[in-house]
Amino acid sequence: MDRLFFDSILLIFVLNLCFALMGLGLTTQKLSRDDFPPKPHFVFGSGTSAFQVEGAEAEDGRTPSIWDGVAQSVKNERGVDCCDGYHKYKEDVQLMVATGLEAYRFSISWSRLIPNGRGSVNPKGLQFYNNFINELVSNGIQPHATLIHYDLPQALEDEYGGWLNGKIVKDFTAYADVCFREFGDRVSYWVTINEANVYALGAYDLGIFPPRRCSAPFGISCKAGNSSTEPYIVAHNALLAHASAARLYKRKYQLTQQGFIGFNIFMYRFVPFTNATKDAIATQRAYDFYVGWFMDPLVFGDYPDVVKRNAGTRIPSFTPEESKLVKGSWDFFGLNHYNTLYVRDDLDRLKMKQRDFSMDMAVKLILDWDGVPPGEFPIDPYGTRICLEYIKQHYGNPPVFIHENGQKTFRNASLNDASRMKYLESYIGSMLEAMRNGSNTKGYFTWSFMDLFELFGGYESSYGLYYVDLDNPNLTRYPKLSAHWYSSFLKGGRTNPREMAVVEKDSFLHSKTSYASYFDQ
Repeated sequence: MDRLFFDSILLIFVLNLCFALMGLGLTTQKLSRDDFPPKPHFVFGSGTSAFQVEGAEAEDGRTPSIWDGVAQSVKNERGVDCCDGYHKYKEDVQLMVATGLEAYRFSISWSRLIPNGRGSVNPKGLQFYNNFINELVSNGIQPHATLIHYDLPQALEDEYGGWLNGKIVKDFTAYADVCFREFGDRVSYWVTINEANVYALGAYDLGIFPPRRCSAPFGISCKAGNSSTEPYIVAHNALLAHASAARLYKRKYQLTQQGFIGFNIFMYRFVPFTNATKDAIATQRAYDFYVGWFMDPLVFGDYPDVVKRNAGTRIPSFTPEESKLVKGSWDFFGLNHYNTLYVRDDLDRLKMKQRDFSMDMAVKLILDWDGVPPGEFPIDPYGTRICLEYIKQHYGNPPVFIHENGQKTFRNASLNDASRMKYLESYIGSMLEAMRNGSNTKGYFTWSFMDLFELFGGYESSYGLYYVDLDNPNLTRYPKLSAHWYSSFLKGGRTNPREMAVVEKDSFLHSKTSYASYFDQ
């Protein structure tokens, strides 16, 4: 019995067991912060990233990243002004304190700290991040720093092609060295790369993220690229860059700074479209491609067999030295999870002469939008639970942080985001179920702390706990219903999925809220 067949049968058993136990969940129970281990054993927080929230794109020595000037939304918006977090960070930290955040996840702008991608450090960029981190720490908020959140310095892209070139490993490691040296006395949790699986596909297969490389018939109007090979090359270099930076941290800084370093991936919950065995096997194949593509090398030292078999010579191979470097190069994993996809087997895709990552995976992915308001994610109350169970069973139950989780809606001026509150409560309850079943989960971060410039939706999409008034020169922040709910939860209040807060017009965080039955609305 080969590994693929065995894993698939095991997956069928696990999924059936999970569905059979659904009725035993927490969906009708009240939740509280007290249900979880106390800080520092477990932390609740929220997050943003540098390009999406800082603004000040041309101030104080910062040079362009590959995202600068890129129009992403249907309104041709750019992330120039964003939320002006560069100037408003003290105000934002006070909002975090008022909300009750225990931790905050942010990223460092490589092109703000080291404008040319390598070489001299920008003093004003260094001062900004020192001031920001000090502000977090002095207010009792634990900093969680990500070294790169998609925003590679444009200088390195222009010089040698960025992530497509093995030179990125040396430059990324040198950049990481500066961050560890300058901030590691206060930052104890580091993530090297955010969502490398999403970035490799979005930027080098579909061509929807900069540098917008792809090839027909897979991508969208790219001028250059190869969708069949480049995503695999970029992923390989990202793994090596992560492992090189992690080795540096462990050898040079970890003993004295007493911190931890990890890697972040995006993860769907995959569900077989039918009860047919072929769809169960296809579901395991989807996990192997989306998750195992990165997790297997980090835990076992090599790509999953099915990925190597289907991609063939188009995927790079690890040398024995590289495998040893990558394997075990982490203290924890970060997991970004938002929604669930159904998987249908489509092995006919492997018959195509020209294939990309999706064709190699040989499945059809289906999102069930029935009954879901336009612009929102369907709520799967078992999503985080099943993802955490999968990580536990397949990768030895490593420490995991839920680094991103949140409800997408259309951006508008309404503060009554009841669907976001319901979403967060469902997924937090699902996480608690996984933890009670043994998952080694260490923290949870909502995405995002405030409405910001979404990399795929511009200002059309909203994930924030706080609304940012872009029409006001002060970019005033207003708490939404979800901010009230999260604050109450974090401060020990008991919440129930059958209740929702109705936020009065123009209310702030400390205003009174009234409660009504969600199902009466």
